[in-house]
Amino acid sequence: MKASDAIVKSLLNEGVDMVFGYPGAAVIDLYESLRKSKIHHVLVRQEQAAAHSASGYARVSGKVGVCIATSGPGATNLITGIATAYMDSIPLAVITGQVKSAMIGRDVFQEADITGATESFTKHSYLVKNANDLPIIIKEAFYIASTGRPGPVLIDIPSDIQAATLDKYIQPETVDIRGYKPTLKGHIGQIKRAVKAISESKRPLIVAGGGVLLTRAQNELISFINKSGIPVVHTLMGKGAIPTQNPYYVGMIGTHGFPQANRAMAKSDLLIFIGARIADRAWGGFGDKMLENVRVIHIDIDPAEIGKNLGSHIPVVGDAKHILSEMTSKIESLDTKDWVEELKTYKKTIQHADSEFVNPRYAVGLLSRKLDDDAILVADVGQNQLWAARNFEDKDGRCFLTSGGLGTMGYSLPAAVGAKFAAPGRQVAAVVGDGGFQMSQHELGTISANNLKIVILLFNNSRLGMVRELQDRNFGRITAVELDRNPDFIRLCDAYGIKGIRVTNNSALEAAFDLALKNKGPFLVECVVDCNESTL
Repeated sequence: MKASDAIVKSLLNEGVDMVFGYPGAAVIDLYESLRKSKIHHVLVRQEQAAAHSASGYARVSGKVGVCIATSGPGATNLITGIATAYMDSIPLAVITGQVKSAMIGRDVFQEADITGATESFTKHSYLVKNANDLPIIIKEAFYIASTGRPGPVLIDIPSDIQAATLDKYIQPETVDIRGYKPTLKGHIGQIKRAVKAISESKRPLIVAGGGVLLTRAQNELISFINKSGIPVVHTLMGKGAIPTQNPYYVGMIGTHGFPQANRAMAKSDLLIFIGARIADRAWGGFGDKMLENVRVIHIDIDPAEIGKNLGSHIPVVGDAKHILSEMTSKIESLDTKDWVEELKTYKKTIQHADSEFVNPRYAVGLLSRKLDDDAILVADVGQNQLWAARNFEDKDGRCFLTSGGLGTMGYSLPAAVGAKFAAPGRQVAAVVGDGGFQMSQHELGTISANNLKIVILLFNNSRLGMVRELQDRNFGRITAVELDRNPDFIRLCDAYGIKGIRVTNNSALEAAFDLALKNKGPFLVECVVDCNESTL
């Protein structure tokens, strides 16, 4: 069997039915094998988009996302997308072409040490040296990417290896990697300690992170909350772990979170972190002094995360889904009525002031009300990310995607592509600012070519809004953030055959969203926003 055919056969054995990529000379053998297969290839317009699209596909489908690029610049263009997936723990199998084996290290045309370049933000990487190793390498790569704390695994395959012939294709049935044995169930003794600490607390609070969503543990979390009566806050990546209307829901924490959620953190006597890194945006505003009066339970599948950013009194290593089920079976209902009522008094209704421009908070809230209960919203990075996170209502079945760890502008359009391919029957909307939009507007080509019904909500304030806000706050002046010569985004979309409408005030929003949602293909709603609009 030809090695490139063996690669495709191995992908099919892993249940792969779709890949995102961009061809080149170092992967022509692989692409010829793909052409003859049942795997659907989505041609992106730039390699970084392949990684983001594979990421969006993985997050919605629950499968390992696959992206492919050629050697040299094709591979290096993937780097930001790989790092984005790594920071948010998204399972990817990244396949790159490489120059011929004998040429490696000679600085030949389109050579780049991609395994070395991505070493710090891949779970593992392979440089294939023998075609006969491909079946086990691909099997291992998918296993590593999808188990433990998920993440990207890179497979770099020289072009001569792809063209070689295997002595015999042997399909490995299992994977046994020495030193890699992820813990799933959690230590029963630590679970008992955690349950005891919870029973002794007066003001316990759950902090749900992205790990709850990665393990599809939302139902287990809600069962635990309903039985114990413990209120819950969430990080940015934990958005969607619990419906907004749940009586125990408080809100998002962090530097851009809700005041009531941050106040709940400060008042709690026991914090139960579940699948959260507790990074600076979630914890930075509190300070270590707060820990003098609070105990911490930290549940995470990655032992390296426990205690890294915040001291933990009771660490529990394991899969959130398993541990929550175990804790639910052992926990007793707590008397948290007064604590929950106290938290309700912290909540304030968000006011949407009238403006001669579009109010972005009102726009996201209105779109949220019009979208289906199982809709997918993909937010970019910048002010639009926080407008979306704070105003998009989470419902059982909805999905909120964003780049939380790396904060990658240009994420939302390609990630929305992947999300739509993963769930063609669900509504998908992408929220993006004018800065982030221009970082990935090339993916309008991918969206148009595949007639993907994606609603693009573009906030145009002619600024890099969040940086402008930080500059103004710290220095009283701004520099290098003006985007006053933006293109005509409606005409740009029209050039790709995508319909769109420009909205300049709140009163025109409802009709614009109705038009967008009724349209049979992609649709852009451009909202003109005050250049001095604040994030919060």
